[in-house]
Amino acid sequence: MNNPLLTDELLPRFDHVRTEHMETAIDQILSENRMKIASLAQNEDPDWDTLAQPMQSLENRLNNAWSVISHFNSVMNNDDLRKVYKNCLEKLTEYSTELSQNTALCEAYKKLAARDDFSELSEAQRKAVDNTLRDFHLGGVDLPDDQKKQYAALSRELSELTNSFSDNVLDATQHWFKHITDVEELAGIPESALEGAKQAASQKDLDGYVITLDFPSFFPVMTYCDNRELRHEVYEAFVTRASDVGPDGGTWDNTQVMAEILKRRHALAKLLGFNNYAERSLATKMARDSDEVLGFLNELAAKSKPVAEKDYAELKAFAKDQHGLDDLKAWDVGYYSEKLRQQRYDISPETLRPWFPVDKVVPGLFRVAEKLFDVQIEAKPEVETWHEDATAYCISRNGEPIAWFYFDLFARQGKRGGAWMADCRVRWRDQRGRLQLPVAFLTCNFTPPVNGKPSLLTHDEVTTLFHEFGHGLHHMLTQVEVMDVSGINGVAWDAVELPSQFLENWCWNPDSLALIASHHETGEPLPEDLLQKLLAAKNFQSGMAMVRQLEFSLFDFRLHAEFTEEAPTNPLHIHRKVRETIAVVESPEFNRFPNSFSHIFAGGYAAGYYSYKWAEVLAADAFSLFEENGIFDPETGRAFLQNILEKGGSQEPMELFKAFRGREPQVDALLKQTGITDEVA
Repeated sequence: MNNPLLTDELLPRFDHVRTEHMETAIDQILSENRMKIASLAQNEDPDWDTLAQPMQSLENRLNNAWSVISHFNSVMNNDDLRKVYKNCLEKLTEYSTELSQNTALCEAYKKLAARDDFSELSEAQRKAVDNTLRDFHLGGVDLPDDQKKQYAALSRELSELTNSFSDNVLDATQHWFKHITDVEELAGIPESALEGAKQAASQKDLDGYVITLDFPSFFPVMTYCDNRELRHEVYEAFVTRASDVGPDGGTWDNTQVMAEILKRRHALAKLLGFNNYAERSLATKMARDSDEVLGFLNELAAKSKPVAEKDYAELKAFAKDQHGLDDLKAWDVGYYSEKLRQQRYDISPETLRPWFPVDKVVPGLFRVAEKLFDVQIEAKPEVETWHEDATAYCISRNGEPIAWFYFDLFARQGKRGGAWMADCRVRWRDQRGRLQLPVAFLTCNFTPPVNGKPSLLTHDEVTTLFHEFGHGLHHMLTQVEVMDVSGINGVAWDAVELPSQFLENWCWNPDSLALIASHHETGEPLPEDLLQKLLAAKNFQSGMAMVRQLEFSLFDFRLHAEFTEEAPTNPLHIHRKVRETIAVVESPEFNRFPNSFSHIFAGGYAAGYYSYKWAEVLAADAFSLFEENGIFDPETGRAFLQNILEKGGSQEPMELFKAFRGREPQVDALLKQTGITDEVA
């Protein structure tokens, strides 16, 4: 049987991949890698060509197979695939730990770094070796044998636990739904959302309407539905997912899973000589220590909370004065915020939807990237994908392909919620001199086309699309040919959001909006009055939005920084303590937000969620140069391309930022951009 996961083709043969291919491919690759690594580690006089380059080749082959399996698990999830994915994950975790604790291999890399001609390697090659030696230490290579075994056990258990957390959230999200036959119960919900609810009911062989906890269904209920009882019911189901309370309380409860994850992370950090997992997390980040992170977050909180309190006071007054509501609850905030936005700016997300059809926004996004970075983007519908919703694209410069990517934009059953970018292939040059081009997966969960009507996006969804494409450009436009530091590889986690948040700015400028927005029926551009209302409403409740993100960041960091063996941190208690100091919206007792916080319990953001705000400062300051020179200024675009996007992880992010901006980043640009000023407060 020819296994499509074992070929070296640039674009995976998705139509040919079957579940039975997956574990077989991983088993074969791991077996062959182990044999080759054993040989490489015995090299008495290793150099780049005889050690680092062959190791990259082994890593690349494994990544090319695993990236496809992991992607299938995220976008085409089913019971059979989930079982295979779990088995593969266990084997990969064992292999990764084994590799990071391979003393002979580590010694070989030390010999490479100590060579007289090491300085003659390229900057990217030297950075890759430095990172590898750092990761050997963080992988436990220096530990005595008994502690190495302990480290391996902790890593294996963490892999299983984080996967269980993710599965619980997915199951809890997709299990709950509300069947409604009387459309009056959905009064206020826009027609586009009603069509989606009708389609969801049809897919379950039901009459009427079905509300789910997928964001395209959940959000319109919380924002527009006049039925307060229904808002309460849907809100409670959403914030109690995978917990001990709520409609499915105890069924997919992540409470104990979180406790076990935190306990093992702390134990792993202690083994490596750190006081806590927050310190371990910062070992690979741009921020220098916990005090710097907490100082940064608390400074932003101090400047933002007065503005957030003003926002919330206005909202409560509006709900009472205009609608007679004396007790504003969490499930009322989105609804009355939207009413206030409409009264103040005469605009709502639904007003703008007709001007943001996917088939206009996507080409507009491409045009922005083409103007900024001198590339051309073309759809390739003949290329195999995993689902009819997905499409392949090629990026070229001067007629030569430089990268590929796949868009999979719509929500569906079996697809993990949220939006993300993941690498499918990494740019690097092999020992034969052959260049592998980068390939990216770009995934969102927008409302799909319904009954022949196009998918229409809110402006927030347009911003999400730009955000993920910014990540994609970071991965795809790299010029680095060393795999370990190519594209997003090797980039400090608190700097990796810079390109994504940077690109969001082109969703707010009249010149770029002209490329993105046109009416789905008439083709007319966004009217000037709507444009001005959109821009005027940009910083509506920006204080509340800022403290909400700071709440997540402080919760995550304190959760990991304050953990001790004697007094393990309780996620629910820490979350409530953080909210007491920073939040302005009152939260109900049943709120179990931590139980579905996949970013930190199942993603890569543990003790690193602050990265969003950290990188937002970098992005705002970087964009301020475009504001000075023009948002499509070729020279400024070229400078960002050459100093940030093309360099990947080959240099420290602060060095790259200073090379682009001429100085270190300043927080003032972000506060100005979001309208959070002393005058506003």
